[in-house]
Amino acid sequence: MAAAQTAKFEKVGSIERLDPAVDAILPADAAIEKVGDDGKWTEGPIWVRGGYLLFADIPNNRIMKWTPDGRLSVFMQPSGYTGAEPYKGIEPGSNGMTMDARGRVTVAGHAARNVWRFESLESEAPDSGFKVSVLADKYQGKRLNSPNDLVYKSDGSLYFTDPPYGLETQADNDPKKDLTFNGVFRIRDAVSHPSGAAPDPGKLDLLISDLTRPNGIAFSPDEKVLYIAVSDPQRKVWMRYDVRPDGTVTNGKVLLDSTSSPGGGGPDGIKVDRKGNIYGAGPGGVWIFTPEGKHLATLRIGEKVANCNWGDADAETLYISASTSVYRIRMKIAGIRP
Repeated sequence: MAAAQTAKFEKVGSIERLDPAVDAILPADAAIEKVGDDGKWTEGPIWVRGGYLLFADIPNNRIMKWTPDGRLSVFMQPSGYTGAEPYKGIEPGSNGMTMDARGRVTVAGHAARNVWRFESLESEAPDSGFKVSVLADKYQGKRLNSPNDLVYKSDGSLYFTDPPYGLETQADNDPKKDLTFNGVFRIRDAVSHPSGAAPDPGKLDLLISDLTRPNGIAFSPDEKVLYIAVSDPQRKVWMRYDVRPDGTVTNGKVLLDSTSSPGGGGPDGIKVDRKGNIYGAGPGGVWIFTPEGKHLATLRIGEKVANCNWGDADAETLYISASTSVYRIRMKIAGIRP
């Protein structure tokens, strides 16, 4: 299925092809387009079934809506921190977004220190806001750090990362940080969480606790491997874990190390296509690499990249959130999405 007809947009950046194998992924005439701006640090792009893109603008504490005709509008504000006192940090908004099998958008609350779900993408009444359900906010009675990115498994479980970037100092010694680690968690059967119900702490499992800055998260197409991006400036790596039949993980190994690579940014949001290729925000742009960790290409956007996701009706367009703006590029292979 071809992509929908949309407005014309400025072509920017460049594509660094590092291996001939990338020709099976990127069209010969592939081009990066800038489709929207007006952000400060854009994150968490998600193409919803209504045919438009949502993405977070974290410093402005809002979720934005982009339509294929190029229109950009505020979808939700605030999206993260809602306290009465002014937020003292630099990232008060929400972060990554994903979608469950029922089409409900699920959000890493970041500065809200929780994971929550839109029950509908329409307000129940004018100016009434959205009906949302909080899926997780505490582990063993302690507040989560600041959920960053998330992905559903086909069994309905939700996996998410929890570094401290949504805290005021973004540091492990932040006075409001309750947990002594930065974890990767699973909410068992999150898709069946009743609308409006309180979080069920009995369904929240800690899977990984020894990563310094777990960030982006994705499954391989067969869900036998879980990938985690580590955004520690001292150790910029992508990890792979074997997924056990019960959904827990084991045998963590470094898949690809970009610590010494030039360019701004580091491992952040990651996505996977139907052939298993991995697309990850990394130093200098979006890195494309194989399930074996072979670096095939870099999409050099021209801004520091945060995340990416599949969009358009055929899921063959990669939408990229990078600093102030959102970009896109057409691919030969469709991505994995619910």
